[in-house]
Amino acid sequence: MRLHVADHPLIRHKVTVLRDKRTPSPTFRLLVDELVTLLAYEATRDVRVVECEVETPLVAATGTKIADPAPIIVPILRAGLGMLDGMQRLIPSAEVGFLGLKRDEETLEAITYANRLPEDLTGRQVFLIDPMLATGGSLVAAIDYVLERGATDVTCVCLLAAPEGIAHVQEKVGERADVSVVVAQVDERLNENGYIVPGLGDAGDRLYGIVDL
Repeated sequence: MRLHVADHPLIRHKVTVLRDKRTPSPTFRLLVDELVTLLAYEATRDVRVVECEVETPLVAATGTKIADPAPIIVPILRAGLGMLDGMQRLIPSAEVGFLGLKRDEETLEAITYANRLPEDLTGRQVFLIDPMLATGGSLVAAIDYVLERGATDVTCVCLLAAPEGIAHVQEKVGERADVSVVVAQVDERLNENGYIVPGLGDAGDRLYGIVDL
């Protein structure tokens, strides 16, 4: 598993404002959208392309286009839905699938409650999107889900991550597939309830439920 922290001054600035409990909801939603678009730019550096011919107003020219089969974007419901627009803005030709996972607050294990994914993901680049990588349980379950359907190239896009979650994903993925995790910020640790520390407060709760804002 490869980890990429998008350490850009604008990203750090937007994450700081996002996490400020005084930030109003309309600004919060706008920041999420902007951050996801910036992260999508980093996450799609290795998107597969092929050469193509186009007719310009003057001459024929050789360019590139997204290769077939098209990538698939998979929001982890429900909070991942709030990140979908930012991803689609950069790769509008991508297919969209949905995976519903929730965390058992006692065991911290992920439970699947919804699935709308193609049965065969062979040859498809998969982009899993979820605001937070905390314990890593939900993301591991989502990765397992797409790998079972034939995916071998998976990129996970998250806004915040904890070291424990990153380590858990790395351990569980192993050498089975080419998996990348792209995040805006890695925090210090998890608390005893499996939430990211420090300074989550109101912003953390809002990230878990951004589709409701």
